[in-house]
Amino acid sequence: MRVLMISKACLVGAYQTKLEAIASHDDVELTVIVPPSWDDPAGPVQLERKYTNGYQLLVEPIRFNGRYHLHYYPTLKKRLAEIRPDVVHIDEEPYNLATWMAMRQAKDVGAKTLFFSWQNLNRSYPPPFRQFEQQVLNGVDAAIMGNNDAVTVWQNKGYTGPYDVIPQFGVDPTIFRPPAHRDKGRGFIIGSANRRLVPEKGDDLLLKAAANLPGIWRIHIAGDGPARASLEQLAADLGIADRVHFDGAITSSEMVTYLQNMDVLVLASRTLPNWKEQFGRVLVEAMACETAVVGAQSGEIPNVIGEAGLTFPEDGVAALHEQLRNLIQSENLRDDLGKAGRQRVLDRYTQAQIAAQTVAVYRDIVIN
Repeated sequence: MRVLMISKACLVGAYQTKLEAIASHDDVELTVIVPPSWDDPAGPVQLERKYTNGYQLLVEPIRFNGRYHLHYYPTLKKRLAEIRPDVVHIDEEPYNLATWMAMRQAKDVGAKTLFFSWQNLNRSYPPPFRQFEQQVLNGVDAAIMGNNDAVTVWQNKGYTGPYDVIPQFGVDPTIFRPPAHRDKGRGFIIGSANRRLVPEKGDDLLLKAAANLPGIWRIHIAGDGPARASLEQLAADLGIADRVHFDGAITSSEMVTYLQNMDVLVLASRTLPNWKEQFGRVLVEAMACETAVVGAQSGEIPNVIGEAGLTFPEDGVAALHEQLRNLIQSENLRDDLGKAGRQRVLDRYTQAQIAAQTVAVYRDIVIN
């Protein structure tokens, strides 16, 4: 079974472990197309060639780089004619030009097609994206939804085909693993690790909740973005600036060590009219490192954490403060949650499991 995946997300080295896991299946011959880079609003994402065994990674030119709805691959038609895939996995939302073009071009060579979606809000798009969306919903052979809300969104928009709920990426538990030991004398480390510092990620809630915590503690915040200046000012206003460290962007290869050094990872997301947490990948990365996790009851976060961590109501500063206080005061609670989190990852969120579920989708649409 020849599979062609089109995915700008797979520029990231850590995500490529899923590609190796897909390619490890004996009946899959995998080719992956990525652009040379992606002009993300948070900063350019460059190709990392980290895990490339067992499949072919092709770097193809991209038009309208950074334009989420408008980008596309001008050489894709030629590549499809050369590869003649059985399945084309379009790792994009159905309303994008890239998805619409890839589906049409894949059909021309007789390939089955599927899209991937995180979209958990029912949005209305102007022409021509509305037309792209409807033609993709009517034309693809299957869909993979990254969360449960996406199923509702696309069924309400008229999608009637087969689907599976599978996260876009899991983690490799041999890479994201517990540290050999944690220095108990270094103080309590509270972490936040979002790519962008924006209001919806709720780092302001974390700072407010941490104020007046007992004991020796500090906060490390990864990422950069428009909210950084206001967060720095808030930390000063709360009188905790000397305890809050803004660490800037953390690469995927650095993230393991960053998470291993935390006692707790907090994802304090809040739902906005135009945004709701779609998954929270950093949660499963931290859980795999046996770092306790605390998350807001926003979007998919409670479903990701399950019983393996703590959750609190959105904007619940007092509730988050209480949970952090309990974690500071109980090493046993931190250890228990850390072990439960890693077990949940091993049960549900490894790259091997997600790859196997994805390959099962390929097999089903080829047969049917």
